Amino acid sequence: MICSSYLRTLILQGGHIGKPVEGLLQFAKLKRSLKTIPIVTFSSDHKRLTTGKRMMAAGATGSRGLIADALTEKDSDGSYTSGGWKSEDGKLSCGYSSFRGKRPSMEDFYDIKTCNIDGKMVCLFGIFDGHGGSRASQYLKENLFKNLMKHPEFITNTKVAISETYQQTDKDFLESEKDNFRDDGSTASTAVLVGNYLYVANVGDSRTVISNEGKAIALSEDHKPNRSDERMRIESAGGVVMWAGTWRVGGVLAMSRAFGNRMLKQYVVAEPEIQEQELNEAFELLVLASDGLWDVVPNEDAVSLAQTEEEPEAAAQKLTEAAFTRGSCDNITCIVVKPTTIKPQTQTDA
Repeated sequence: MICSSYLRTLILQGGHIGKPVEGLLQFAKLKRSLKTIPIVTFSSDHKRLTTGKRMMAAGATGSRGLIADALTEKDSDGSYTSGGWKSEDGKLSCGYSSFRGKRPSMEDFYDIKTCNIDGKMVCLFGIFDGHGGSRASQYLKENLFKNLMKHPEFITNTKVAISETYQQTDKDFLESEKDNFRDDGSTASTAVLVGNYLYVANVGDSRTVISNEGKAIALSEDHKPNRSDERMRIESAGGVVMWAGTWRVGGVLAMSRAFGNRMLKQYVVAEPEIQEQELNEAFELLVLASDGLWDVVPNEDAVSLAQTEEEPEAAAQKLTEAAFTRGSCDNITCIVVKPTTIKPQTQTDA
């Protein structure tokens, strides 16, 4: 099995943009100050060459003002990052965009990986939105897909592998944090493509939406405490759902499932809900995002906006910009996945 991570998280060290700003003006100013430079990196086995793009402050050099491949840290001053990727077989492309927005810290993480297993192309996309800190979301980015790809039934029984990996990774995180006086938690919304079969798993209120023939279809349902089935599950376990500005578990947490959250673990589980479907010619695009997008951009709007851009990176940037412009006060992170369209060559008469 040959695996490599195509995550290219580059943190921009521009001005502080976490304070309230005047909508699109500040965001547009940041984007204008950026330029792209090509990068070439080798996979861990040094046998395959991969390429990508890094976003940098204009006038900067590759060795200054930049944290490359920032898999374990986020910029402390406010940041925006975006990039793109294409599968080795050329059939799939994706773009990502992540913006701290008006929050004082960045708690969103994302991961994009691909593997070739037994001749099948496997692609994994994930959004992890932390709360109470970034330790849980960072842990998921570093470990969830790694654990999933090690599961003995990953290819033969993918749904079982995903469910067991989610719950075991939650236990592993809680064990790793047992000596810390913190109670971080995180959502996870993941899309795993094995051949032509798509498996979407969700814990929390991040969301994945697919567009088939122009129709936006949510492939995950937000885990909110006031969902009738979730409320029944929580109360059956001895928990309480109450109103405290919004519906919360124990008056504390505004979601009914999450990784971490040790003090509420009896009620706030990390068991994912999983949707499976076979992709066909109707598939147009996939959007995974944190609630910083979904709180202000409906599913249909997200699909419509993403469809206006040919390149998924541009689509992800547009969605992030739209959420910020519409008043999102949260971190905003999204991934857009599209099948690669091969344009026919124009033939001319001899």
